Amino acid sequence: MSNRIAKRAPIVRLPPKSNFELMLARGGQVSLIFMGLVALVFVLHAGEYILAPIGLAIVIGLMLGPLASVLERRGLPATLSAALVVVLFLSLLCFFVLALAAPLSFWVGRIPQIWAELQHQLSDWRQPLDAIRGARDEIRKITGGPGLAVSVDDGSPVASVAALAPAIAAQILLFFASLYLFVATRHRTRVAILGLCFDRRLRWRVAHIFRDVEKLVSQYLLSITMINIVEGLAVGVGLYLIGVSSAPLWGALAILTSFVIYIGPAVMTAILFAVGLAEFDHLGGALLPPLLYMGINAVEAQLVTPLVIGRTMTLNPFVVLLALAFWIWLWGPLGGFIAIPALLIVFAMIRNFVPGADFWTEPMHR
Repeated sequence: MSNRIAKRAPIVRLPPKSNFELMLARGGQVSLIFMGLVALVFVLHAGEYILAPIGLAIVIGLMLGPLASVLERRGLPATLSAALVVVLFLSLLCFFVLALAAPLSFWVGRIPQIWAELQHQLSDWRQPLDAIRGARDEIRKITGGPGLAVSVDDGSPVASVAALAPAIAAQILLFFASLYLFVATRHRTRVAILGLCFDRRLRWRVAHIFRDVEKLVSQYLLSITMINIVEGLAVGVGLYLIGVSSAPLWGALAILTSFVIYIGPAVMTAILFAVGLAEFDHLGGALLPPLLYMGINAVEAQLVTPLVIGRTMTLNPFVVLLALAFWIWLWGPLGGFIAIPALLIVFAMIRNFVPGADFWTEPMHR
């Protein structure tokens, strides 16, 4: 064997990068991430017609997933358990809508009476309002600002409903189809996504993200649903005791509005104030229903909710408000419902990829 000395290529040491070059590199990465987020927001906004029902189906599917898992452990195939879960959800939804249809139609017919009563109660404020309106008109004359343009829509409500009906029906069908397919294929979807992760550590992180998302979203939605049902029952009983008509209707609406934190209770308070105007002859009596609701909601938000989910699921209230405003701006009331589940999904991802990112994990009170 000949003794040969292998020649090694000389090691070339590059000069260290300057602070300016490092800043440019980091700036390029941040700019790329920012453009990606802007593109994602644009896609979500432009695809609202399709993406909104699919997003709602995913959120509801995460909530119903544990029930489907229980059925699967009893020997049912995934397709059959998913069908049973969707049928159960649809049955409860239909029962809820049918139970509220009659009292809701009754109160819709009383809207002119409520409006007349509101004008009567606000008659004492008419003189200050006229003064403010006169000052506004004078300022517009001085500054040369445009007048208030009032447009009258001559379209028929029946024609508007007929035009929107196919779109609404298509979104409902898309929602239920997405809900069934998501629940039926959730295990195969997880396995397929994990199969794309070639790195063992990445696969471990993605598996933990799936686990945390299912746990956080299902636990949050199931806990909040039970809390809202108890709150709605308390509101209905309280309104019945003070003599408000259709108390079960307002209790059911309290359950629905409580799913949209911050905004839902405010809307419910305004509705109950209008109901109070129709039920009582004086302003003090009209304030009883909203004050009763605000008291029950305060007990639920400050005591019950923190006791049930506050220790295991804490979010910074400012981050919650930003998420709520973003999703309502993006998808309207439907976005308000999925805002917190979407935030929990992002939280699960960041918690597994960025350990120690707990700037938004502070006690959340609704």
